[in-house]
Amino acid sequence: MSGSVKPSPGERPDHILLLFIDGLGLGLADPDINPCFSLTSPLFRHHRDEAFPKEIIFSGYALGLDANLGVEGLPQSATGQTALLTGVNAAAAIGRHLNGFPNEALRQIIAVHSILKICTQGGLRAAFLNTFRPPFFDLDPFQIIRHLSVTTVCNLYAGLRFFDLEDLKAERSVYQDLTGASLREMGFEVPLFTPEKAGEIVARASSRYAFCLFEYFQTDIAGHSRSRPRALQVLGDLAHFLNSLLHSVDLTTTLVVVCSDHGNIEDLRVKGHARNPAMALLFGCGAAALLPKLRALTDVAPALLHLHGLSPLRHADTLP
Repeated sequence: MSGSVKPSPGERPDHILLLFIDGLGLGLADPDINPCFSLTSPLFRHHRDEAFPKEIIFSGYALGLDANLGVEGLPQSATGQTALLTGVNAAAAIGRHLNGFPNEALRQIIAVHSILKICTQGGLRAAFLNTFRPPFFDLDPFQIIRHLSVTTVCNLYAGLRFFDLEDLKAERSVYQDLTGASLREMGFEVPLFTPEKAGEIVARASSRYAFCLFEYFQTDIAGHSRSRPRALQVLGDLAHFLNSLLHSVDLTTTLVVVCSDHGNIEDLRVKGHARNPAMALLFGCGAAALLPKLRALTDVAPALLHLHGLSPLRHADTLP
């Protein structure tokens, strides 16, 4: 069971929204290399040589988080996302950075330590706000678990429902591309949202839960493509989404945390990931109190749980 802790007065948000953005790091301040510096919006225009934490628009803060976690090699998705969403140094636990989907060892960590699981066990209302499409609901997720992402496995082991296309139509969830355009291309009859509309939907949904997670991974795909037009389109959509969300959410009662798992899109010179710090942005209630607690990916989940009066299990306590 997780213990209970109490943050200082005035630092506890009623709602926490964690926006996980795959493959967005702090690179060089060079628009020829880093598409973040070609955007009109300043939301992601931060580089690794700045002094952090840094005050940004919406009375927010930008900072970088260590994604390497003391392990040689390039940071990867499975271990980075597990570290972000559990507080456990997943790469150190298995002795390497692991790409793609979590293996059995990582799934065992997620089953016990994920922030969704601990929030649910602590009696908090939590949700993973991404829409899932057929044929996901026709399959037994435990039969295909080797092919599921870290976020999906977190939701599965937390025992939370997965939002479907009816939820999308009712504006209770948003598809991973923000707009639903890729769903239409696959033949699904769904509404087409603007990124701004998607931001409004996620902001409104976050008010119904103590903790919400939303995942956007088009940044990582664009980084791997090394296509500058694609990277600018993806980052532009994301900036419009986040700008709309921050205008729509009540930042006096809600903490919005934008965080990545590793670098990628900020350096189009290479196809793979980067050892740059993972970008993190904080907005709203409790943001300033959170700053001194964040240095690495492993700090995020414990710090957010603390704000909700919960504490994670120590990883050593759950080892055989």
